[in-house]
Amino acid sequence: MDARGRGRARGRARSGPQQGQGPRPGPAPRGGPAPPAQAPGPQGAWGRPPHPQQVPPPQQPPAPSGWVRPQMQAAPVPSTVGRGSRQGAGGDADAMIDDPQRALQGLGDGAGAQERGRGAGNGGVRGRTNRFEIIHTRPQNVQSKMGQSGQQIKLIANYFTLIEAGKWGLNQYRVDFNPEIDNTRQRKGLIRTGMANVVNGYLFDGTVLYTPQLINPDPLEVFVQTENGENIRITIRLVGDVAWGDYHYLQLFNIIIRKCLAFMQLQMVGRNYYDPNARIAVPEHRLELWPGYYTSMRQHERNILMNCDVQFKVMRMDNVYDMLLECRGSNVRNEFQSKVIGSIVLTYYNNKTYKVDDVDFNSTPTSTFPMKDGTQMSFIQYYRQKYNININVENQPMLVSRSKAREIRAGMPETILLVPELCQLTGLTDRQRENFQLMRALADHTRVGPQQRMQKLMEFSQRMRRNNAKYSAGQQADWTKELRALPMFVPGLMQKFAIVCPVKFRGPCQEFVQCLQRSARGMSWDIGQPRIFDIPDDRSHTYLEQIENIISKNNPNMIMCVVPNNSQDRYSAIKKKAVWTVGFLHKLYWPKIYLRKVCVMSIATKVAIQLNCKIGGAPWTVVMPLSNLMVVGYDVCRDTANKGKSFGAMVASLDKQITRYYSYTSEHRLEEELSDNFAAFLLLACHRFKEQNGRFPERILIYRDGVGDGQLPYVHQHEVANIKKKLSDEIYKNNDLKMAFVVVSKRINTRIFTDRGNPPPGTVIRLFIVSQCVRQGTVAPTSYNVIEDTMGLPPDRMQMLTYKLCHMYYNWSGTVRVPAPCQYAHKLAFLVAQSLHRPAHRALETLLYYL
Repeated sequence: MDARGRGRARGRARSGPQQGQGPRPGPAPRGGPAPPAQAPGPQGAWGRPPHPQQVPPPQQPPAPSGWVRPQMQAAPVPSTVGRGSRQGAGGDADAMIDDPQRALQGLGDGAGAQERGRGAGNGGVRGRTNRFEIIHTRPQNVQSKMGQSGQQIKLIANYFTLIEAGKWGLNQYRVDFNPEIDNTRQRKGLIRTGMANVVNGYLFDGTVLYTPQLINPDPLEVFVQTENGENIRITIRLVGDVAWGDYHYLQLFNIIIRKCLAFMQLQMVGRNYYDPNARIAVPEHRLELWPGYYTSMRQHERNILMNCDVQFKVMRMDNVYDMLLECRGSNVRNEFQSKVIGSIVLTYYNNKTYKVDDVDFNSTPTSTFPMKDGTQMSFIQYYRQKYNININVENQPMLVSRSKAREIRAGMPETILLVPELCQLTGLTDRQRENFQLMRALADHTRVGPQQRMQKLMEFSQRMRRNNAKYSAGQQADWTKELRALPMFVPGLMQKFAIVCPVKFRGPCQEFVQCLQRSARGMSWDIGQPRIFDIPDDRSHTYLEQIENIISKNNPNMIMCVVPNNSQDRYSAIKKKAVWTVGFLHKLYWPKIYLRKVCVMSIATKVAIQLNCKIGGAPWTVVMPLSNLMVVGYDVCRDTANKGKSFGAMVASLDKQITRYYSYTSEHRLEEELSDNFAAFLLLACHRFKEQNGRFPERILIYRDGVGDGQLPYVHQHEVANIKKKLSDEIYKNNDLKMAFVVVSKRINTRIFTDRGNPPPGTVIRLFIVSQCVRQGTVAPTSYNVIEDTMGLPPDRMQMLTYKLCHMYYNWSGTVRVPAPCQYAHKLAFLVAQSLHRPAHRALETLLYYL
């Protein structure tokens, strides 16, 4: 568990000092047409517990036989990138993979490191540290990260080994333009002209130039004339060589691989490549599925591997103008805007994707825009001349897409106008997501089992270089059925229970209450007879008035609000009233689920468990081998109302069974504030632990989510150090602090298989743990990186303890991907950042009110 976590990194690799920026390039906000813009037996306490103590353990399947790992030949092996899951650096690069000279031939349009990474973090830290810096975080007392317990099984990951063809190097050059050129596309064009007779192959990302051979003389000055006759002096200076251990190697391989995908007739949509020729039609719902691939070159230990996974893109067969025609009512404009703004569309003529930011009802395809030569041309004329496309409806409004700052620097106009009838809708609407039949039809194609996934990946490997059965997922790690007939571990005391319900749903509400009571009695819990308060309508204000009236007159310890749908405005209003205005426990219930008359008792059981947890009860536990242990989960989520603000949430256990928790949230704008708040929260949690147990915790185990690889050095040097200092100074003083700090990464693209399907829950592969079971598709492991450890637990026990904690999330009667305190912290941070936008009421700190 000591290997690097997964994270997100952003930005473009640059060498040398940054150049100042001039005025923004591109035309005025309304000045450019859409097309020219380029879019981008018995067990002891340490035994492996496949289920909580209420459930007998299932049988372990026999270890399967092995499967040959696919291999492919490629270019020479580069060095580490020093980070986790990546999107891959892509670009318009011409490359071959059989020879370094030919591989670089014509790579002048490469995008370098412009592609954004993706992984577990909520965003990288800009400007603080080298986000590709490799740090060694294995504790000094741990010689091996491999445990010894459990049964060994053969596994396969979705990685292809690159066979080394000899080491070769690149030279890195800094490029300066005088006068300064801000437009990246123009920079590349000038370099293409200037380097035509200088070097045979190169890679230029807009700032840094890479060549396989030295350029003479050094520095080299080249003069190039622009289209308007201006002379530009280009100065190229050698910075150094790209040696083994430099992440630029991987960037080059990513560019070559992505160019290979283009040669395979795959279409780039967004950031990934999809195969339109293998599209899967879902005609009954007017949808298409485009299968595609995610690829990323990664260094693992001493090998270079290509991570590859199967992806799907949902494409709708209707266009945006069809959506406009479907709008009815007195205010068609508002309805159309609410549907289309924020959506992603694909333009037919150039297969580029755009985000719709607004609708311009004052512009139509007959409107004109200035061309480069100063003449005016209408959109109708432009599409007819450029793409031989005739626009049928002349009075349709235009869609507005605003370019990001980096896109503007790359040469795109600030504002792009799109014709609705030429824009294909992508993704699904909320209404479509609520369509069970539609989602099931899509799931039949997108939930790819392990064997099928391996087959598709092998076909991809063979296709780039020129197994067909479905198996059981093994252990289910699901104790829902057993839970209904067994008493809860700690039943809460439900003294007064009130329900707020629109009068039209009173009948279904009463029926559901009866099911809820039957389900609770099966778990030896009496919730009593709730009092139902009718309201005349389902407006948010009506709910809030009734809630205020109930609290002032009845003072219940639980209020359930029956809502007709999942309206975000109503949800946020009730949550704000409950969580930070009054501080009462509540539960939102959607009666349409009950009206389906499907799995009613299962729904009632889950609601009963949630109600019990909210008032301080616990439905189950697992045997914890360590006494006087406090487990802490911490996560961060950005505020949706204020993008510059984030909320950190900490959840810390208060008892030996890890069933009661202390929760705290705070807002921060800087990383330093986050570190200070985390240490202060942990100090408060230790005092709460002492109030419950009579002494401070002997050991503290922290699971930290939301950390990218670029943030690891900062977290290790500042966050961990700040926590250790604060705890040592104020609590432990001369006593040794036994603490472990584990970075959790779940947004990774690694997939692990047996030769018969998914590995069983509890499978450990060095730094990865497969803790959950999925009935469809491929299970995703979770990465754990222990960056600080003075607890002294062997890897075996740390892994077992982590897996035990994955059984303790009370919103799911099964195992989850991360330890329960970490998942609770995520739920709390998400609630505050999405709906509350401020910390919750202090009266709720020791209750799981966010379930």
